[in-house]
Amino acid sequence: MRSLLQAASVAGCAAVFSCLCVSAQDPSSIASQPPMGWNSWDAYGLTISEAEFKANAQWLTKNLKKFGWNLAVVDEGWYLVDPTVKPEQSQFVLSPDGRYRPSPNRYPSAAGDVGFKALADSVHALGLQFGIHIIRGIPKEAVAKNLSIAGSAFHAQEAADTSDTCPWNTYNYGVKNVPAGQAYYDSIAALYASWGVDFLKVDCISSHPYKEDEIRMMSEALKKTGRPIVLSLSPGPSPLDKAEVLAANSNMWRISDDVWDHWAHDPKMSFSQSISEQFAVAANWAKYAGPGHWPDADMLPIGFLGPRPGEGQPRNSKLTHDEQRTLMTGWCIFHSPLVLGANLTKMDDWTKSLVTNPEVLAVNQSSSEQHEAMRDNDVVVWAAKAASGGEYVAVANLSDVPRQIDYTWAQIGITGAQGSVRDLWQHRNLGKHNSLQISLQPHESVLYRVN
Repeated sequence: MRSLLQAASVAGCAAVFSCLCVSAQDPSSIASQPPMGWNSWDAYGLTISEAEFKANAQWLTKNLKKFGWNLAVVDEGWYLVDPTVKPEQSQFVLSPDGRYRPSPNRYPSAAGDVGFKALADSVHALGLQFGIHIIRGIPKEAVAKNLSIAGSAFHAQEAADTSDTCPWNTYNYGVKNVPAGQAYYDSIAALYASWGVDFLKVDCISSHPYKEDEIRMMSEALKKTGRPIVLSLSPGPSPLDKAEVLAANSNMWRISDDVWDHWAHDPKMSFSQSISEQFAVAANWAKYAGPGHWPDADMLPIGFLGPRPGEGQPRNSKLTHDEQRTLMTGWCIFHSPLVLGANLTKMDDWTKSLVTNPEVLAVNQSSSEQHEAMRDNDVVVWAAKAASGGEYVAVANLSDVPRQIDYTWAQIGITGAQGSVRDLWQHRNLGKHNSLQISLQPHESVLYRVN
């Protein structure tokens, strides 16, 4: 590989949508609710440009911000001069002290020593939060040249674990749990804080393989900056027996492999979790979701995935309307972070309506005690407490055949309710009912509030 050396809170947020509206003086409130926003990967893969990113951020501000979507994230590859070449031909933009910088041919505002500061400022001016993606570790080029580590007396070779490389991205070496390793993570955290980063997605760290030392080191580095930066860990499946460590050291972590737009398991996409499989996985993680720490069911593969998606050909989501609504129903009652992957500038009216239903989004942002209440073959029922009283109930038919549902409220753990039911997707009161009686088509779902 070759390298290029180059020197290098939102006011007025509604309380129910304040997931990233935090103060630097109160870092404990970071991600007090599941983050909501947009990430470039599903639509642009490695290739997004500054102009494309800004266009999506502007669309987000105009159309979705008032519903709580307030985060825009540049995913992997922002330091690549040409992200379309083979990995072994990659050129990186690297500072003299071994830290990646945005490639100015793709991000003109990053020229000189500015980095992402100018882009972050423009995002903040829209009333949004700004995020970036990195691969854990230290650049191999920095290690080969034994570059100094900013803010310390250490050098790259003292920090690097040259026996450790991410299995699916070979740009970096792992970082050893030694003072030099901590110094390197401190240095990049300080750089990102100086740019105005609000959200950091660290990849190849929570699974494939799980790197507990580096999770702790990255968490500690972010705390030292004094800036409230949400720490998101990827990919999954994160180990369930490490839930308490993950919750103590990060704000969100992936619970499965990548989620793309296929309902059932696809043997051609063995790396990708299907929508239908995610319900059972989420049930295992539900009790660990709470203010500041959210099990992450991955991005929402809905809308137009293009022009250069991270997987497959440009396309409208292959999920049916019923499947997309079930996806949103599940992610909301799971309390998963909600991160759109679509090209927002190409969003159609139906998809927009799907992600701007305030009654549904409130389930994600303001309910509590979410749990799987019942599983009857391929019918699953989830419940959660509504903030202002009553219960939320989600029912999904994961099977390929119609199902008739008939459960008493007691069967799904709802006691003391009068049976007054409201359909949150339809914004319609259904009257009082003694039990839960509905017919669901294959892959269809409902989301009710019961008082």
